[in-house]
Amino acid sequence: MKHLVVVAHPAEDSFTMGLTRAYAAELEKLGHSQQTYDLYRMGFNPVLAARELAPASADHPPCSDVAQAQDDIRSADVLTVIYPLWWMSMPAMMKGYIDRVFARGFAYESHNGLVRGLLSGKKAVLITISGAPLRILIESGNWKAVEILQDTHIFRSAGFDLLEHLHFDEVAPDLPRSIADQHMARVRSCAARHFPPPSAV
Repeated sequence: MKHLVVVAHPAEDSFTMGLTRAYAAELEKLGHSQQTYDLYRMGFNPVLAARELAPASADHPPCSDVAQAQDDIRSADVLTVIYPLWWMSMPAMMKGYIDRVFARGFAYESHNGLVRGLLSGKKAVLITISGAPLRILIESGNWKAVEILQDTHIFRSAGFDLLEHLHFDEVAPDLPRSIADQHMARVRSCAARHFPPPSAV
């Protein structure tokens, strides 16, 4: 299977980037191909321009970076998106990627307020990180908001079969190495659970 892994974190030595590298390496170990979009390191422009509000057409093609990003999604069987939750949402860099790449006419179409996803047949995995305990997020109702606004309103609405939303909580700069290692094992297990080696299918 072909995998596109999209990650947003400004620090290359962050836990988020470590998770991404572990997940991508496990996919390759399992015999799959993967391409990683490290949005910060690749200098992705997250700012949606006024001209991009109109649906793309032959007379109005998407910007070259968006066209490439959309082609990479088209050619992938699975999209995995990895980011920390800041103010209970994705970083602005990731939101800009969604705004520009998941455009009308590519990821969805809408008629009379009803949205139809155009990326059906593709699978997705969502991996998020927070400093707050997941228990607190659930009890406060914030986790339900995340599930509605991010899992459902973005990825499922675009037509993806969302296989899993894997969340890592209580992640802080002083995270003990033993706990970090357990988390890396969890993210590798996620890859192995959903995407066995091609010969095993």
